[in-house]
Amino acid sequence: MSTSSFKPSLKLLDATMIVAGSMIGSGIFIVSADITRNVGSSGWLIAVWLLTGFMTLTAALSYGELSALFPRAGGQYVYLKEAYNPLIGFLYGWSFFTVIQTATIAAVGVAFAKFTAYLLPFLSEDRVALRIGSLAVSPAQLLSIGVITLLTYINTRGIKSGKMIQTTFTLAKLLSIFALLAFGLTAFNADVWQANWSRPWSLQPLNPGGGTSAYTTMAALGAIAAAMVGTIFSSDSWNNVTFIAGEVRNPKRNIGLSLFLGTLVVTLLYIATNMVYTAVLPLHEIATADKDRVAVTAARNIFGNAGTITIALMIMVSTFGCNNGIILAGARVYYTMATDGLFFRKVGTLNKNAVPGYALWMQCLIACGWCLSGRYGDLLDMISFVVVGFYMLTIAGIFVLRKKRPHADRPYKAFGYPVLPILYILMGLAFCSLLIVYKPKFTWPGLIITLLGIPVYYLAVATSPPAPLHLERGAQTSS
Repeated sequence: MSTSSFKPSLKLLDATMIVAGSMIGSGIFIVSADITRNVGSSGWLIAVWLLTGFMTLTAALSYGELSALFPRAGGQYVYLKEAYNPLIGFLYGWSFFTVIQTATIAAVGVAFAKFTAYLLPFLSEDRVALRIGSLAVSPAQLLSIGVITLLTYINTRGIKSGKMIQTTFTLAKLLSIFALLAFGLTAFNADVWQANWSRPWSLQPLNPGGGTSAYTTMAALGAIAAAMVGTIFSSDSWNNVTFIAGEVRNPKRNIGLSLFLGTLVVTLLYIATNMVYTAVLPLHEIATADKDRVAVTAARNIFGNAGTITIALMIMVSTFGCNNGIILAGARVYYTMATDGLFFRKVGTLNKNAVPGYALWMQCLIACGWCLSGRYGDLLDMISFVVVGFYMLTIAGIFVLRKKRPHADRPYKAFGYPVLPILYILMGLAFCSLLIVYKPKFTWPGLIITLLGIPVYYLAVATSPPAPLHLERGAQTSS
C-alpha cells in the first residue's frame, strides 16, 4: 500500500544522537580562540560557556512541552504558526531557509575544510582555486560545497542512510572527545593552570600582541555578547530533532527526553573541554591559535606533533556527522511549510525513499551559496542573532498557547515555568540588543533578510494553495 507519510523509525538513542550530533560540530574546536580574545580570562571563558549552556538547557526543557503538544514534522515552524499565525511561522521558515539552517550548514562545511587543509595544505582557504569574475574561490570553499552536496545526496536515499551516518559519527566523536579529555588530564600543567586562573574574573580584551586594556561597563557587556556568538553557534541546532518528529517513535515522550539528554551531555562536554584547554595552554596561545584551531594547538601540547593529525581527523569526523544531522533535519521544515501552502509546492512531496528530495536539494543550493559568501566568523554573527530571536519568540509561544489552548493535552509541561522561560527571554533580549550595538555588520543583514520575508509572504506565498500530500512519481513504500 502506498503512503505519503514519513516512517517513524528513529528510537530514543537515534533522536538523542541527532540532538548531540547536530550540536557538536566545529565550534568547540575553534571558537574558544575568539572568546578568549574578547574576555581575556579563564573564568570568563568558562562563564560564557556556562551562560550559553544554561540558556540551551532552559530552551530545550521549554521546547519539551511544545514537542509533546505538536509531535509532528516541522518543529519550531509548527510551534510558531500554532502559537501566533501563519505569517510568523512563515518568517521563521523563510529565515531558516535563507539564513539559519543553510548558513549553519555552510559554516560547518567551511570548518570541515579548515581542518582538512591542516592535513592537506593545498586545500587551504588562503589559496585560489578559480576566479568567477571578481570572486576568488578557494579550494576549501570547493571542498565544503562538495561535502554538502555528498551528504545531501546520501540523505535523499532515505532516512536509514542518514540515521546510520548520524548515529555512527556521533558515537565516534563523543568517544574521541572523551579520549581528548582523558589524555588532557594526564597532560595537566600546574604552572599553566595557575597562571591562567590567577585572575579568573579580569574581563579585558586579549590582543594578538599580548597587550590588554580595560573595558568600560557597556563595552564589557558587549564583549560578553560578542563572545557568546561562538558558544551559541556551538550549542545551536539542538532543536533539529523536533523537525523530524514524524520519523521518531513515540514522539510525545522521546522528543522531549532526547532534547534534555542531548543538550545536557553536550553542555557538560563543552565545559570540560574548555577546562582542558586552560590546563594545557596559556591564554595567549588559546587566543592566537593558528586559524583559531585551538583543539589542534592543545593536541600538540598533549600528544606531540603526531597528535595533531589525530585531532584534525577527529574534528573532520565531528563536522561531517554534524552537517549530516543538520541537512537531514532542515529539509523537513520546508516540506511541512509546503504542505501548509507556505512554500514551493514541489517541496511538499516525498521521493520514492519517503524523504523530501526537492527540499533537500534546494537547501543544498542555498548552503553552497553561503559557502562562497564569507568566512566562518561572519556566518556565525548572522546566524546567532537571528536564531536567538526566534528562540525567544518560540518560548514566548508557550505562554500564548497556555492561554489559547488551556485544555490541550500536555503530556509534558515546561520545567520551571514561568520563571525559566521568562529568564531565557530576558537573556536573549540582552544578547540580541548588545549584538546590534557592538556587531552590527552582520546582525543587521540577518534582520533585514528576515523582514524581507514579509513582502514575500504577501506577494507570492500566502495566495498559493497547499501542496497535495503525495509521493513523487514512482514512490512505493509499505505502511
